[in-house]
Amino acid sequence: MSLPFQPDPVILFFLFAKKFLYLEILTVLAALRLLLGRGLSRWPALAAFALALGGVVTVFAPAIGLNDGPLYASAARVMAGQGGITALLVPSALFVLSALSPDARGRWIDVVHGLMLLALLGLWWWVS
Repeated sequence: MSLPFQPDPVILFFLFAKKFLYLEILTVLAALRLLLGRGLSRWPALAAFALALGGVVTVFAPAIGLNDGPLYASAARVMAGQGGITALLVPSALFVLSALSPDARGRWIDVVHGLMLLALLGLWWWVS
């Protein structure tokens, strides 16, 4: 028996990746850049790490009972703005700035981030 509403698996994966994968992986990549990088490459990575970690905490705050107060409400509002894509692209743009720094090490981190960003933008285009 087929149900009348069966969403496209691409849409389901996009929603899952947008909510539970992208910022988590970006947080790990930014932490690696903080550990491996030198000089000016660390500052944009630190900003990307802080924003991505804030997004991760905002996503999981209701599960651990931290969804009271104005700080969570403001963070959730920012995370929901523009369909949630802005909250993903801003830390990602800061991470790109880190990659453009001449002191950046671990270029494989930039390759992983670039593939993630291309996949996110491709899925966003497909869903739109």
